[in-house]
Amino acid sequence: MTKLTRRTLLGTMGVAAAATALPRLPAMAADRSIRHFWWGNPNRDKRTFEVVAAFQKKHPEIEVSGETIGWGDYWTKMATQTAGRNMADLVQMDYRYLFEYVRRGALKPLDEYIGKALMIEDFDQGPISGGKVDGQLYALNIGSNSQVVSYNMRLFQEAGIEFDPINWTHEDFVKACHAITKMSGGNIKGCDDFSVYIEDLEAWIRQRGSEFYDADGNVAATVDDLSSYWQHWADLRAADVVLGKERTLTLDEALAERGVIKGDTAMSAIWSNQVVGVQALMKDEVGAAMLPHLPGGKPGQFIKPSMFMSLSRDAKDVDAAIAYMNDWVNDPEITEILGLERGIPCSAKVRETLSPNLSPVEQRIMTFFDAIQDKVGPLPLPAPKGAGEVRDSFRRTASEIILGNMSVADASAIFVEDAQSIVERAR
Repeated sequence: MTKLTRRTLLGTMGVAAAATALPRLPAMAADRSIRHFWWGNPNRDKRTFEVVAAFQKKHPEIEVSGETIGWGDYWTKMATQTAGRNMADLVQMDYRYLFEYVRRGALKPLDEYIGKALMIEDFDQGPISGGKVDGQLYALNIGSNSQVVSYNMRLFQEAGIEFDPINWTHEDFVKACHAITKMSGGNIKGCDDFSVYIEDLEAWIRQRGSEFYDADGNVAATVDDLSSYWQHWADLRAADVVLGKERTLTLDEALAERGVIKGDTAMSAIWSNQVVGVQALMKDEVGAAMLPHLPGGKPGQFIKPSMFMSLSRDAKDVDAAIAYMNDWVNDPEITEILGLERGIPCSAKVRETLSPNLSPVEQRIMTFFDAIQDKVGPLPLPAPKGAGEVRDSFRRTASEIILGNMSVADASAIFVEDAQSIVERAR
């Protein structure tokens, strides 16, 4: 985990890479301190460190210690700090885990600060409501988000693929995988293997009119749901048009390891706020497509808070922490530094201010968001406690199929039973 203080700014090059020192901040007579913990990537970390520097310049009495780590290790570290009652004052939170951490008593509500030190009255209410639990606001939305199939625009053009990235179907997707693989002589596959991504499965199930979890927090996904999904990807593997098992099973979830960035594939699954980070790591232009649709089906994807900033129960200088949160979503200099990397800002004023200075890739994200508004479904119910363990189980089970150690039918039955056992045990 990389740490940042008022004395030294550090930029990371990924979870396993060495830290790189950035310019030293001027000496300050700080007598107050807060810690901010987030999951990151090189582009996000650089922006966040710049935000910390800008905040400390305006608030020299407050020292900010930044801590960053990759997504794959973030929740393990968060759980350890929570258990040890040593959480950072401010933590980056995901919708999938929000209810779980509120139920643990790990987060403080923000309602009493709204309109006083936290000025969010003009924010879009949909994204704000996503941060509420039992009617109280526990998580400040720092950007809206949706699922994306990122694609290499040059490779699609060279393969002669003409498609509608907003309205395409699963059949269109399969054809694109074959076309890319054929065009490259097999050197570049059509897509990463999404078999291991439970988020993609959840969209697959929603397109068929159901949800992965029901309103009581039980697993509503059926064996048939799992079988149809995993068989879809098994067929693509059999045709050798998706990333091979050696890369899929060793695939680090760090953004830089995605096939579209490595040049191994023409498509990867990401979130819309990650498009900026993907483009920063690619020479070719990256496009944004919706998840393929099921003809006649329901919308599979949705717009959600890309991520939140939450006040932990271990925060000591709450006033300093709230001042930091407020600047994150309102200060013109800071919101310009952040851009759209963490998602579309919830404030109409901020969006208006940012619009003239957006980069081409950021303009593509804004265009994508405008285009999907009537193509998405409602925000699903929050996942129950234990959802993180279910996600890990899904990846392990998918890996057994990919390795040939388990049939699709057997794996589907085992996973559904295991997933339900996990959420029952977690209650």
